[in-house]
Amino acid sequence: MARIPMAELSRYLLSGQLCRHGCLRAQTLLRPIATSSARYMTTQTENKSTAPPAPTLDNQPVPLRKQLKEQARALKSTGKKKKKNTDNQTVPGWELTVGIEIHAQLNTARKLFSSAATSFNDTPNSHVALFDVAMPGSQPVFQPETLIPAVRAALALDCDIQRVSRFDRKHYFHWDQPSGYQITQYYEPFARDGKVMLHSRDGIAAEDGDSITVGIKQVQMEQDTAKTTAQPGEVQWLDFNRVGVPLIEIITLPVIHHPATAAAFVRKVQMLLSSVDACVSGMETGGLRADVNVSVRRTDDSDTATLGTRTEIKNLSSFKAVEDAIIAERDRQIAVLESGGVVEGETRGWSLGSTETRRLRGKEGEVDYRYMPDPDLGPVVIGHDLVSHLADSITGVLPDVEVEDLMKRYGLSSKDALALMLLDDGGRVQYFYNVLAALEARLGDDNTTSTSDRQHALLVANWCLHELGKLTDLSSDLQMTAEGQCRVPSAELADILFHLHQRQITSKVAKELLWRSYRGDLGPNGVTRTIESEGLWFEELPDREYAELADAAVQGEEKVLAEFLRFKEGKSKAYPQGKLMFLVGRMMRSGPEQRMDPASAERVLRARIDEVYIPALESKL
Repeated sequence: MARIPMAELSRYLLSGQLCRHGCLRAQTLLRPIATSSARYMTTQTENKSTAPPAPTLDNQPVPLRKQLKEQARALKSTGKKKKKNTDNQTVPGWELTVGIEIHAQLNTARKLFSSAATSFNDTPNSHVALFDVAMPGSQPVFQPETLIPAVRAALALDCDIQRVSRFDRKHYFHWDQPSGYQITQYYEPFARDGKVMLHSRDGIAAEDGDSITVGIKQVQMEQDTAKTTAQPGEVQWLDFNRVGVPLIEIITLPVIHHPATAAAFVRKVQMLLSSVDACVSGMETGGLRADVNVSVRRTDDSDTATLGTRTEIKNLSSFKAVEDAIIAERDRQIAVLESGGVVEGETRGWSLGSTETRRLRGKEGEVDYRYMPDPDLGPVVIGHDLVSHLADSITGVLPDVEVEDLMKRYGLSSKDALALMLLDDGGRVQYFYNVLAALEARLGDDNTTSTSDRQHALLVANWCLHELGKLTDLSSDLQMTAEGQCRVPSAELADILFHLHQRQITSKVAKELLWRSYRGDLGPNGVTRTIESEGLWFEELPDREYAELADAAVQGEEKVLAEFLRFKEGKSKAYPQGKLMFLVGRMMRSGPEQRMDPASAERVLRARIDEVYIPALESKL
């Protein structure tokens, strides 16, 4: 194949220029190139005439969560409702088998084979070395520092680190891979024979019992491709900042048999990679992607060693997508076999909000990658001392250890502990620790028992998970850092919770202060001065006035009070808590809400029911 002329190559590379530092930049536009040829596909250049318009109120980008809601609403309106995933983990008479391949971007400062910096939010095509775009004469130079997070990830997955590994070329032609091949480790990966233990708290299917071990065949290093952004008119914009970014590919053994367990495995792997600081980000930001291989066979099949024909579903970008896509593909394959058909080995796709997989290509369309050892790269030799040092550094930081600590030491539920670990790539749990430490410092030495420590932790966890989450639909808007800081400073939230814990402000005022902190409206005054200047201190009603409100709330509610009498007489097994809260709500609406505490209202009302209202009902019988 003839080399593309330099003029055409320059046009292809977004009309950029080669700077003296060896990077491609688009700071100045070259003069138009007169030569053209129909043999070459050109991409639209990002110049003054084709650059996207500046954001306005009318063309703001739509958040992903809003897109998902709109898609779900559209599916509902057309009658294509999804099945709930609670009872469809198995199909009687059939066995599902799933294997998973996970691609995760490593947390490194440099690319895998060039000195260009890794970049995910910078100007497109601003960190591109000569080798990244396959300029003639450029060669790969392995960056040793990229090996550190890769080994940490493999150790977190309990893999055996191979002393010698080698790189191979995987050949294919696509616009996101300028060299025509991807450098990977097909034959001799750097890690093999790992395993991940999943527990019931991780969300595995009930059919898998309390725990299940998923075996990992191998972990290999490889390059990422360019980022493609689709534009109107079948135009694709390419950002070569992502070319050459180091990835690891994690390949499991086909030992998963339930969709929920597959999703739990991907979620657990993301937690593991985040806990050892190996992965840049999670699925929600594109730092981790999953492909799943799905096959089914009849449970009464005498040939237990042979699996059914598998299909591969590419580029699943969320935990829910993993589970839903597996369920849809399993049901499709079963329907084909039950109708007398044959499942074809093929690659299929999945769209967010869809109810079925779609065919991308079959066997006849599969690419022959023509793997071969890369002649420009030598073997990678990993010393035992490095492996030993990195293994020692991750001891005690793996998620199972931290989840157990959150549950036993702080009294959190497994659901809340896992949520803290998952959100913001581990930043949310660090934020929890920061807020809790600041709150304990404010409370001083008056509350040092283990019981009160747990109460403080539960209060902080509730606000870090739920109230903080209500501030925005997009988690990224919180700007959470790995150090556990965000737009709501941990010290300010601790101040809010201190006054709430001391019953100096109401929950409503606390939520308003949280919203102001998120918007940056508290300013230099801080939490306490804002409360003082605006008269937000809580001056609670005395019990006498609570009792008067309770008397007014039960007027005309003899049928409701009769439920409490039935419970006292043993005619009802459950205390009518719902009826009680209904009456508390009436009290809150009729009284001065800014001076009322729902807990105090409930306490006084409960006492009045036992001491006054029920005896009055009994006297009438």
